[in-house]
Amino acid sequence: MHRKPTESVLPQPSRLDDPLYASIAWARYWRLMRGMGKFTILCIVVAFAILFYMHGFASIHMYIATAAGVALSLMLMAALMGLVFLSSESGHDESIDDPVSKSIYPDE
Repeated sequence: MHRKPTESVLPQPSRLDDPLYASIAWARYWRLMRGMGKFTILCIVVAFAILFYMHGFASIHMYIATAAGVALSLMLMAALMGLVFLSSESGHDESIDDPVSKSIYPDE
């Protein structure tokens, strides 16, 4: 079904607009982040053990850089993937109207 260019279709409301559902969804997101924080600390300890095994007592700057690199990489990955999961599970992705993709892929 093709729409006229002047016709507009309002997007579907997102479930995140409901305060109760939003609080549950954000609680699930922050629970994921806390779990990934604990996993990140474990990964940092393992990285320190490997560094100590391979190089002994190295410069403190090497350990700080290792901890920062591991922590930033894992927590950024967790935050972005958590937001993808939140958006997908809540139906927020389907609540937008994307006229560009519909003109490119009319089957959507």
